[in-house]
Amino acid sequence: MNDLHRNKTLTWTLLIVFAAVLLYALGVRTLVPPDEGRYAEMAREMFASGDWITTRLNGIKYFEKPPLQTWMNALSFTLFGLGDWQARLWTGLCGLLGVVLTGVAGTRVFGARIGFYAALVLGSSFYWVACSQIDSLDMGLSGMMTVALCALLIAQRDDASESERRNWMLVCWAGMALSVLSKGLIGLVLPGGVLVFYTIFSRDWAIWKRLHLVKGLLLFFLIATPWFVLVGLKNPEQPHFFFVHEHFDRFLKKEHHREAAWYIFFVLLAAGSVPWVGVLVQSLIGAARRDGEATKFRPRLMLLVWVAFITLFFTKSNSKLPGYILPVFPAVALLVAVYLDAGTRRGRMITAALTALLGVGFLVTVPFMLKFAKHAGEDVLYAAYQPWVLAAGLVLLIGGCLALLYARQMLRDLFVVVLAVAGFAGTQLLLVGFEPIGQVRAGVNLLPALKAAGAANPAVKVYSVGIYEQSLTFYLGRPVTLVDYRDEFDFGLQQQPELTIPTIPEFVARWRLDAAAGVHDVAITRPEIAADLQRQGVPLRIVAADARRTVIANF
Repeated sequence: MNDLHRNKTLTWTLLIVFAAVLLYALGVRTLVPPDEGRYAEMAREMFASGDWITTRLNGIKYFEKPPLQTWMNALSFTLFGLGDWQARLWTGLCGLLGVVLTGVAGTRVFGARIGFYAALVLGSSFYWVACSQIDSLDMGLSGMMTVALCALLIAQRDDASESERRNWMLVCWAGMALSVLSKGLIGLVLPGGVLVFYTIFSRDWAIWKRLHLVKGLLLFFLIATPWFVLVGLKNPEQPHFFFVHEHFDRFLKKEHHREAAWYIFFVLLAAGSVPWVGVLVQSLIGAARRDGEATKFRPRLMLLVWVAFITLFFTKSNSKLPGYILPVFPAVALLVAVYLDAGTRRGRMITAALTALLGVGFLVTVPFMLKFAKHAGEDVLYAAYQPWVLAAGLVLLIGGCLALLYARQMLRDLFVVVLAVAGFAGTQLLLVGFEPIGQVRAGVNLLPALKAAGAANPAVKVYSVGIYEQSLTFYLGRPVTLVDYRDEFDFGLQQQPELTIPTIPEFVARWRLDAAAGVHDVAITRPEIAADLQRQGVPLRIVAADARRTVIANF
């Protein structure tokens, strides 16, 4: 049972099952706002308009991020039609690619067993699996950064031939370029910073001669530059907003209101590593040692610097969102795999025990889940979620206990396989069971009433008053007119002020005129705003409502 990593049939079976479940699960949940609805709608508008240069959200210029994910989602819509799994396909493929590349890099750099472990660790880490099934930029960026990291490791290993080094370094440069197209300059800054600090700590100054800088930079700019040139020519306002406001201001200033406690990314690193958190610290500490590592290139140190630099970089930033930490997990998986191969039985037993304990925690939480409801009437949603959390708890408890048994028996390969299966299955159960809650957050239960009121008809005006429903707009299949709402649209509305109504009184005036003229209008708003309009005597009929939003019509 300690030679499972040599069993090709088992390896391919695990990979095929992992890929099949991961990709199938992309379509079993509603797109949850804000991120999933936003990026799906941007791609839908690109697909509908045919404009692949100027990115828009709700018909408004939207330059916060580069277009790679929007391109890929729009391509998915072009090939397979509009839908939930189509909107998540790119992130799902990036998650799958990351697992495969991490396994390949582990095998080429450290050996077959560590490569086998690394793929299993990443493919079962809670945060990587969860983000693989969410339509967000973070997994797209992480997938491309994993390409850069793994290619760098393979290219720089001591036994690489000159042609291997050149080819893999070109793959690395391409990965960085695609990272820039995924989320901006961070795709170059992070790998660049890692290289600088790795050089300082390892004193491997010669690595800069092995990067194929001239060819690499040419390839980098060939991939990354064209869109920035084209979008800047069509939209002269874009370069300053994107490069200055969305990079330097976001990092240095607090105007985006995305601050969080300084330790948030350390907590997310630990939570995201489940079920492997029991060996996380030991794996990171062990990476600083030189024992058994090559005299020229030190891959474990490179991985440690990758984890530490990215974590500390975003810890320093004034803008802190949970997804920022995601690119560290392939490096963490490789370091954990190294430890699982050579570490102590005690460490493996602690990891298994913590997983079983987490399962118990879920089981204990189930009876109290109705208290998580924050809106009236939504306790029934958490009641529907209870069986899924119960199942996830049982899977983690049983998997942890079995892994503990195998760890005691020194069956390393079987221990890793069992714990990986438990971690992956537990995460999937938690994600799939979230669907009833996700539907309410997205507002899709209001769609039939909205469409019956004519909201899908381009001739009917649809307003969004005081709010913007990211997912509902995608499912409605058309932009809405924003009223008294700017938020992330502020820059775009400065360029296109005609696309919004600044105040509610102005909206009410138009609403009354249309009602008197027999022109049909529909609006989505917050319950308190709808109640206030009723008190003012504004002509309206409540078409549909839930605890979060109200749909009204003027006819």
